[in-house]
Amino acid sequence: MSVNLTSETNLTMLADFYELTMSNGYLQNGMADKVVVFDLFFRRIPDNGGFAIAAGLEQAVEYMRGLNFSGEDIEYLRSQKLFGKDFLKYLENFKFTCDVWAIPEGTPVFPNEPLVVVKGPIIQAQMLETMLLVTINHQSLIATKTSRIVRAAAGKNVFEFGARRAHGYSAAVYGARAAYIAGCASTSCTLSGLKFDIPVSGTMAHSWVQSFDTELEAFKTYAKIYPNSCVLLIDTYNVINSGVPNAIKTFDEVLKPLGRRPRAVRIDSGDIAYLSKKTRKMLDEAGYPDVQIVASNSLDEYIIRDLLLQQAKVDSFGVGENLITSKSNPVFGGVYKLVAVEKSGDYIPKIKISETVEKITTPGFKSLYRFYSKDSGAAQADLIALYNEKINVSNGFTIFDPVNTWKKKALENITARPLYVRVFDKGRLACKLPSLEEIKNYCALEVASLWEEVKRFEFPHKYYVDLSQGLWDLKYSTLSHNGRRA
Repeated sequence: MSVNLTSETNLTMLADFYELTMSNGYLQNGMADKVVVFDLFFRRIPDNGGFAIAAGLEQAVEYMRGLNFSGEDIEYLRSQKLFGKDFLKYLENFKFTCDVWAIPEGTPVFPNEPLVVVKGPIIQAQMLETMLLVTINHQSLIATKTSRIVRAAAGKNVFEFGARRAHGYSAAVYGARAAYIAGCASTSCTLSGLKFDIPVSGTMAHSWVQSFDTELEAFKTYAKIYPNSCVLLIDTYNVINSGVPNAIKTFDEVLKPLGRRPRAVRIDSGDIAYLSKKTRKMLDEAGYPDVQIVASNSLDEYIIRDLLLQQAKVDSFGVGENLITSKSNPVFGGVYKLVAVEKSGDYIPKIKISETVEKITTPGFKSLYRFYSKDSGAAQADLIALYNEKINVSNGFTIFDPVNTWKKKALENITARPLYVRVFDKGRLACKLPSLEEIKNYCALEVASLWEEVKRFEFPHKYYVDLSQGLWDLKYSTLSHNGRRA
């Protein structure tokens, strides 16, 4: 099932105003048909982690497929009294004809690797900037945070519970999608379940318990309504003194006579490690060793890791605000930069120079490869190359640090996999988009291919991202040339 909110709303005008003022200028200057190349990439991994997860491509594709300017859009722009008649006419007849390549959703990615490459007429390519960034940045951020949380859970299910704390309804809906890609088992967001066929989960809030005269009455009523999926929230008043005893009494007096087994209890406050151990002991002694314990309450990867280290008796985790907002690092920081201009069939490199070294861009029309060990299947390094370079690894490949060039490493017995998929060919969709389930499974396999050292939360091993010799030469000759000109 592939349904997107972007297909129901025209988001063409979700653009920074400068994209339109520049485009008007390009047209007036006779540059409308100038073919350029833009790269979308990010500079830093959130939470100082070892890798990020690419997500959001499907929604970006739907946006690009639907690009058009309505009469209302044109009238609004006319009212700004900044745009020429020829430009407004251009927008009325707007047709998307760009070529687009992208890294598949669910792929572990690293700083400065182009996640999306756009080649086409400068006005069209420029107008994609804001919407591509807001889409890829958001979902990649949430997928990256989710991956950390899921890995901390060490095989136990993680449920996304964050809709109420998300930064708006679209963040809730698409955040749930990104979380599912990165390993969440379900979402509490019903609209995400409807739109993307994500499993949904949820039982009761404290208000259910509070709305009855007693906790026991609340539990028994719920069990009668949902005998096949009974999950009780046991911390409204006191977990040990009332919540667990009332849950056990409900199981004995309502479910057992029906021949049903309860599914779980949930603890949403207090010392989860202590309370889960006491709860487990009480449930086991009452004859319910199969009843699971779900923990929630402002969890993140560090709290989950500590709970497991403390041998908390928790079977699964509900994670809300810290996941859906990536609270510890709420900005992905992707950027969209011009890297080449086509001229007579060649690609003239363009570079952004800065006193801040990490803000110096890598020029040129590029391709991207990932090297895998033939022996272990583990990802060894990535290589950013020029679009027309032939990469031969039959005799191994020596990579070098693009900054500290004396640092080299010889890779032996490897395969090279091109990471880009051709998404659009002159504006026509050129690939079959995978299902969400396929993306989720692919993500799990690709994360598993990374070294364990790269997956550390603190001080992860730096994954190698190399520039090919040809691209390195191009970058530093361009840097030198533009530096002298400046």
